[in-house]
Amino acid sequence: MGKQIRIYLADGTSTGIRHAEITNWSGQALACPRPRFSELKDWGEIKRPGVYFLLGTNEESGEDAVYIGESEVVLDRLSAHLTGKNFWSELIAFTSKDDNLTKGHVKYLESRLIQLASSANRYQVTNTASPQLPALPRADKDSMEEYLISVRALLGVLGHRVLDPYTQPAHTSAFADSKAPMQPQQGEIKPPELQPETFVPVLFALHIGGISATAERTDEGLVVLAGSEAITNAQGSLSGGYRALREKLLLAGTLEPANGKLRLTKDQLFSSPSQAAAVLVGYAINGRDAWRLKDGTTYGDYEQKISSDLLKQLTEEK
Repeated sequence: MGKQIRIYLADGTSTGIRHAEITNWSGQALACPRPRFSELKDWGEIKRPGVYFLLGTNEESGEDAVYIGESEVVLDRLSAHLTGKNFWSELIAFTSKDDNLTKGHVKYLESRLIQLASSANRYQVTNTASPQLPALPRADKDSMEEYLISVRALLGVLGHRVLDPYTQPAHTSAFADSKAPMQPQQGEIKPPELQPETFVPVLFALHIGGISATAERTDEGLVVLAGSEAITNAQGSLSGGYRALREKLLLAGTLEPANGKLRLTKDQLFSSPSQAAAVLVGYAINGRDAWRLKDGTTYGDYEQKISSDLLKQLTEEK
């Protein structure tokens, strides 16, 4: 179901304070860069109960990092973080336009958000503890789960997909049967809004130089799945940018030694099939030829077929 989102730019720029809301939703979001923090004193929207995200970069690993918290008066709690936490460069707070968010509600949201962010594994969650879910009436729990759907949507629109897994959580095999629905695994933490259960990912494989890797084509790029292998040593033909990315993944522990090779410890998003292939094999390579479907179709041929089918359909409709 589609959503209509309104974003108000307080000073007319996309880098200043932004107020975001979804039509017919009682919640609201306020995003603020750290240098503009003092301006929040003029915003009543943040002097309410709510949850917040502190977003920045881990100085040692270079990974995106997040701290998630809650407060009965969000601005008061955020003021303490201005000196207590140094990593963050932006904050996004979620409150309600009415008075229906209670202390129990925001504690529930905080606990669920930490769960979801940890499960999504996009950002390093810097919280030292995972608070237990408070006891809420069933109706209140359902209401908070609906609230999470809008939080997830607005976070992404505001530039931080903290709660979105790179791929569908379940991968029954390296190449799923094209007619088999993907089912959630037992014990899995579900995001507040999932794609239909009949969704089947488009999976590609790479087998070069004794390594094997599996990747999923997504809206954001190519996601190489955890457990995929990489060659230990990069060659001279690997570009400086790809070499730097490879070193970053090694430093962060996303690539780690395993049985004479390197292994991905978590799903990793790459901007293109060539970037993904080059980082794994350690030299310049055309990823559109290297990544292949189970039937041998290359990534390039797969996209060419999509384009050809679309043009054919458009021609027939004229």
